[in-house]
Amino acid sequence: MTSPHQNPARARAILAFLTAWPALSGQVGAASVATSHAVREPAAARAIDAPASVALARSAGAGKVFLSTDEALALAFPKCEVKRETVYLTSAQQERARMLAGTELEGAIARPWIARRDGKLVGTAYLDTHKVRTLKETLFVVVDPAGRAVRTEVLAFAEPQEYLPRASWYEKFAGRALDDELRVKRAIRPVTGASLTVSATTDAVRRVLALHTVLGEPQPKR
Repeated sequence: MTSPHQNPARARAILAFLTAWPALSGQVGAASVATSHAVREPAAARAIDAPASVALARSAGAGKVFLSTDEALALAFPKCEVKRETVYLTSAQQERARMLAGTELEGAIARPWIARRDGKLVGTAYLDTHKVRTLKETLFVVVDPAGRAVRTEVLAFAEPQEYLPRASWYEKFAGRALDDELRVKRAIRPVTGASLTVSATTDAVRRVLALHTVLGEPQPKR
C-alpha cells in the first residue's frame, strides 16, 4: 500500500488552500440517494482539487491533508464506475452497528462509495472522521465484497505528526474481518508514542465494518 502520509509535497500543495476551519463531523446527505462520482486518476504534477481539500480540512480540523477523496478513490478503484449512496440509519440499525463495532457511531447517516467494474462489485469505501486526542483525523477505508477491510488510508490528520504510525502499520488491517482479533494487542499491534491513534484507527475500522455489515442486512418491512 502506498503511504499517503509520507508525501510532504502533496501535503504542502493541499495546505496552500487551507485556512483555519472548525472541526466538523462530515457525515451529511439525503436518504436513499445514489449519485455518480467521476473518479480522476491521481498525478503528482496536477493541481490539488481545492474544494475536496477544504472539505477534508473541515472534517478533520485545520491539519495535514495527505490525499483528497478523489485521489483516494482513484487509487483504490482504478477503471471503475463509482457511485455514492446516502442512507439514513434506523434506530435499530444504529444500535446493531454499535453492538457489532463495540464503539459509538460518528453519526446516523452513512455515505458509502460503491465501485463496480464491468458491472461487478469491486468494493465499497467509507470515510470515518473521529477525534484522536483533542483533534481529528479522517480515514478512508475500503471493504471488499466479502466484507473484509482491504485498504486503510489517512486522508487528513490534525494532531502532531509524531502521533502518526508508519504507513506499514496500516497494512495490518488488510484482509481483516470484524471479529475479536480486530483489536489492539491482538491482530493490531500497539505503537509506542501513538497509542491514541492506534486505538482510534482500530475503532474506526471496526465501525466501518460494522456499518457495512448492517447496510447489507435485509430490513424488516414497514
